[in-house]
Amino acid sequence: MKNTESGTAEEGLCSFLDMPQKDPCQKQACEIQKCLQANNYMESKCQAVIEELRKCCARYPKGRSLICSGFEKEEEEKQTLKCTPQ
Repeated sequence: MKNTESGTAEEGLCSFLDMPQKDPCQKQACEIQKCLQANNYMESKCQAVIEELRKCCARYPKGRSLICSGFEKEEEEKQTLKCTPQ
């Protein structure tokens, strides 16, 4: 990722998410970005921090965390597949 005037792109994302009503899972999302950057974007090396984000997302109602919206969509797709006859 490119550097921005105020730092790295990851820092920019984390700063952007620090809005008046802070996303409850922002800290975990930033930890994932740091881990991925430190491990050459090898997702397998960051499973522990990804799991921490999943745990955080599970603590809040659907729609409360913008960061968790990807996990919510993933869960909806899994449910749709379970309900679809094959």
